[in-house]
Amino acid sequence: MHSSATAPDRSAQAAGIPFALLLLLAIGAGLSAACLYYSQPMLGELGAQFNVSPSAIGLVPTLTTLGYALGILFFAPLGDRYDRRRIILGKAVALCAALLLAATAQSLLVLLLASLAIGLAATLAQDIVPAAASLAAPAERGKMVGTVMTGLLLGILLSRVISGLWAEHLGWRSMFVAAAVSIALLGLVLWRRLPAFAPTTSLGYGALLASLLHLWRLHPTLRRATVAQGLLSLSFSAFWSTLAVMLHSAPFHLGSSAAGAFGLAGAAGALAAPLAGRLADRKGPELVTRLGAVLVAIAFAAMAVGGSQLWLIALGAVLFDLGIQAALIAHQSIIYGIDPAARSRLNAVLFVGMFSGMSGGAWLGSVVLAQAGWRGVCVLAMLAALGGLAVRLWPVGLARGK
Repeated sequence: MHSSATAPDRSAQAAGIPFALLLLLAIGAGLSAACLYYSQPMLGELGAQFNVSPSAIGLVPTLTTLGYALGILFFAPLGDRYDRRRIILGKAVALCAALLLAATAQSLLVLLLASLAIGLAATLAQDIVPAAASLAAPAERGKMVGTVMTGLLLGILLSRVISGLWAEHLGWRSMFVAAAVSIALLGLVLWRRLPAFAPTTSLGYGALLASLLHLWRLHPTLRRATVAQGLLSLSFSAFWSTLAVMLHSAPFHLGSSAAGAFGLAGAAGALAAPLAGRLADRKGPELVTRLGAVLVAIAFAAMAVGGSQLWLIALGAVLFDLGIQAALIAHQSIIYGIDPAARSRLNAVLFVGMFSGMSGGAWLGSVVLAQAGWRGVCVLAMLAALGGLAVRLWPVGLARGK
């Protein structure tokens, strides 16, 4: 579909998403979300480059995820008010600029500012996901969203593999340049193929932001999904934001490629996202959220007991990534059914909570690693996962079936 395409009508929605467009949306979500995580396997090299402590370099992923949370809060609601296609293209341009700023950074301060900007602009991924939900036929929404989320999650996890290997052999600056090129190419394809989307509300910007609080207060289902996913995301970020620093130090002294290789283990878990979507469509998403939280808690409990054994860390990465991604797909399936006219805003609330948890996990993980070592990080992640499970088991939710 060319750039002159109009908003999809009801008959097009009933027909579902063409495979080529679904694949493009999945790739777009993956490439944009990947930009959030390219820095993580490179943190050891970045710390050495700027001669700063692990806690100081830990601000890079902290600000990136914080920027993402802020970007979702302030920008994602615009998808209900304006043509989502234009928003996606504008963010692609901004993301290219932020990545190039990171590539040319000569001080930690500039790198931190670029990291914040990358997080803000990479929220185009969170415009792509509700776009897929809007285009999908209602009976297949969970499966279609799960497919796009597979692309997003593989982008997140494989980004670590790519950046780890790339930085070790070609340098961290060129990694950011390559990321900028990938987003530029993505923007060109989206400009030609992505359809336009009709606004679903006429609210002004201030009213849109206020409606986020209204949605939060009105829907206990949304609150539970947001808090539970935020706690699980804290676990996720505490692990991935400290792994490279842990492997870079004694007794391993491993480079960025080794840290990035663990992304392959996590990618195995992400492949289950469409299965989680189908299971949520058939059996209901509540079961999937609880199973996901249980898997995360078990994985980190095993790593806390087993310590820093590399095979156990790899196995744990498979399990907890599977659990977190399954829970996320189920939570999205839950919130997208609340109010179809407010999907961008509902998605914004969920992902603000999720990436606030990630930002907190990046900061807490680096602090705990310095004070209590790798085992302490695993205990922190396990406790956060148990908190997420407790939210899903709260009796009010059981009574209402939410």
